[in-house]
Amino acid sequence: MTQQAEEQPPGQGTLVYDLVTRKVGAYQDKTGPYVMLRPVGGGREWQADPARIRPATAAERLSAEVRAANDRAAQGAVIAPGADLSRPPAPVPGCATCAELAGQREAAQAEFDRSKETDANVLMRQHQRREHCG
Repeated sequence: MTQQAEEQPPGQGTLVYDLVTRKVGAYQDKTGPYVMLRPVGGGREWQADPARIRPATAAERLSAEVRAANDRAAQGAVIAPGADLSRPPAPVPGCATCAELAGQREAAQAEFDRSKETDANVLMRQHQRREHCG
C-alpha cells in the first residue's frame, strides 16, 4: 500500500521504503511535490514521490540498519574496550528497544537463522553503546 496524498506525512526520521529506488530511507521533509529521504546511517538525501513510498517493514528496517552498521564497521568503527563478543548482549531491564531486539533474536533462534540472530546482537550492542553507555 502506498501513502495517499490526504494522509499525514511520516514523522521526521521515520523509516520508509521507496518503491522506485527499492531503498529504505529516513523521512526528512516534503519539498514541493516530493519528499526527501536520507539513507539509514547517513548520506546524501534523495527525492521520492510521496505516492510511491510506504512504511518500511521490520525486515526492511533491520536489513537497512545492519547494512549501515556494516558500513560503519568497514570504516573502522571501534569496539568498546572490554566488550565480550563471545556472549550475546543482555537486554537492559526496562528498555523497550533492548526488549524488541531481544525478541528479534529469540525469533531468529527459533527459526535457526544464525544470520538474523547475529544481526539482532549487533544492533543491540550498538543501541546499548549509544543509549546506555557513558
